[in-house]
Amino acid sequence: MEKQGALEANLVTPRSWLLLAALLIANVALALGPWFVRLADSGPVAAGFWRLFLALPFFALMAHRTGQRLGSIPRRTMFWIWLGAVTFGLDLAAWHVGIEYTRLGNAALFGNSGSLVLMFWGFFVARHLPRRAEWLAIAFALVGTAILMGRSLEISTATLIGDLFCLAAGLLYAVYLITLKDARKDIGGWSLLVWVSLFACPLLLALAAILGEPIWPGDWGPLVALAFFSQIVGQGLLIWVLRHFSSLVIGLALLTQPAVAALTGYAVFGEVLTGLDLLGMVMVGGALAIARGRRG
Repeated sequence: MEKQGALEANLVTPRSWLLLAALLIANVALALGPWFVRLADSGPVAAGFWRLFLALPFFALMAHRTGQRLGSIPRRTMFWIWLGAVTFGLDLAAWHVGIEYTRLGNAALFGNSGSLVLMFWGFFVARHLPRRAEWLAIAFALVGTAILMGRSLEISTATLIGDLFCLAAGLLYAVYLITLKDARKDIGGWSLLVWVSLFACPLLLALAAILGEPIWPGDWGPLVALAFFSQIVGQGLLIWVLRHFSSLVIGLALLTQPAVAALTGYAVFGEVLTGLDLLGMVMVGGALAIARGRRG
């Protein structure tokens, strides 16, 4: 934390600005993911498979170049990696399905709701009730979610169902992070992404086949873009920069995701946001920032 504090107290150095730019670029890249899921002519779950599969060689290369081991992993650690990978695969499947139905801004917000779940997990582990700021985050999250889901229901029942899928994805992502907390420290971020992808890809492929989705695309462009922006740029840059910033700064940067996604939804798909929508998004976004900040 001292290293993080020193960096954030001296944001005038070129390296500090570079790291901050990388953090913002990572969030913008991740925010573009829902757009490419919509454009893909494969099914949404199949798009999740290609998203991981196409980026896998890059992750393996980075694990090798950084000296992170891909073999000789203890069985207990491998079990938790497998369990986390299953959770992550289900997270991607739920989120990609939700993206097909709801507005992109909602998908980005609710897909990141895992920060709130982690905050509640912290209450359980520490065995204490929420403090003032945490109560505020809970209130903002509940009211903001109610506003957004109410507006979704006004549009259509399918839009509301999309919201629920994205909320489920946020919950699953929180379980994924909790499950792999120790494994990430043991084998490193790049190696972990390799193993998670290796376990999650067959699951996503099987789910896509069971759902009867088209798997082999006619147009590779959206899927290559999805893998590049979401996995290589988004996840890759986050692995590099996360250790340099406090959770509060990371939480504030996360708010660029729903903003970029909402603008993309408006510009590309004509998804108009009313003042009530914006209020709901600001409240949920504020809750996510508070929740992420309390983890620091």
